[in-house]
Amino acid sequence: MSRNAAVSRVGSEQALAVYQELRARPGTAFDEAADRLELTAEERERCREELASLGLTAPQDPSEPDAPQDASGPGTPRGPETRARSLVPTVVDPDVALLRLLRRERDRLQDRLAATSRAHTALEALAGPFLRAGAAPRSEVEVEIVTDPQRVLRELTELTESVRTAVHVMHTGSVRREDMAAELDRDRRRADRGVRVRAMYSRRVGTVPEMTQHLADRAALGVELRLSPVVPMNMVLADENFALLPTDPHDPDSPTILARGPGLVRSYLALYEYCWQAAARYGEEPRESGGDGLSDQQRAALHMLASGIKDEQIARSLGVSLRTVSRLLSEVMQELGAASRFEAGVKAARLGLLDGEGSEQGV
Repeated sequence: MSRNAAVSRVGSEQALAVYQELRARPGTAFDEAADRLELTAEERERCREELASLGLTAPQDPSEPDAPQDASGPGTPRGPETRARSLVPTVVDPDVALLRLLRRERDRLQDRLAATSRAHTALEALAGPFLRAGAAPRSEVEVEIVTDPQRVLRELTELTESVRTAVHVMHTGSVRREDMAAELDRDRRRADRGVRVRAMYSRRVGTVPEMTQHLADRAALGVELRLSPVVPMNMVLADENFALLPTDPHDPDSPTILARGPGLVRSYLALYEYCWQAAARYGEEPRESGGDGLSDQQRAALHMLASGIKDEQIARSLGVSLRTVSRLLSEVMQELGAASRFEAGVKAARLGLLDGEGSEQGV
């Protein structure tokens, strides 16, 4: 082949020409094929490396008895480099070379995946507890029953440091005297970080002198306070991702439920919002009129409505028809001046109609 034809090939084209030459003439040494193509020393080295890296050629062991000799003959003195260059390479079929190359890549990737998996496991073990404390809200739900009161206090302390936007709290009764200072300290730290805090108490705490001062102190720190005739349970919610509440709402000393995940916490937040709307602002409890003219049957229907009982169940409980239930509830709404059943429930709670306190306010 002429030099002009060889020069026209560059890079991989030259390597391909050498490969085709070796396949066309079995037993040909690499340098012989390169000489026929008139490749320079630099070009032939580049081709040798490229074919070897692709697995299309493999060096033959010169110690093998059937290793072919080059054209210079066995009697010609040659150095180690000359002998290595004159060996006849093993020419590998393209499909075999491809399979070997893919196998090497697969093994390399498996090694990297194994190393990555080991690193992930180590990082999770070392950093997992720290990452979970400040993690963004997740869709999955985690629920844990906590029986240790000290663990509950630690969770509240950690929550103060990790909460980002808002904390919502319910108290069924007074805060213990020994806990008041800690609660005010949490309020200060949350206020410094711009966290919104809402707290709802039973209206009865207004008659306790120490609680009166404690509420005033919390309000001075920017806590939004409301008082309600009915507070269903103690509850702490945060960032739509954290909930702390009792397993038994009627037993404050029962084990505590610790829940994480918006899928569950948002349901508790909806209950909190309902109770918040039914409560009166601290220091601004309105005196609403209405409800005095309700009959016993209407009051019973109102209680069941506020408890979430469906009309069919109310009808069975009262021994009346569905039509009568609709009429009773319409009369209740009219008496309370409410435009909807929800508003009737809110007004009834404010008036104390749901806990037997009648229309007395400020108690």
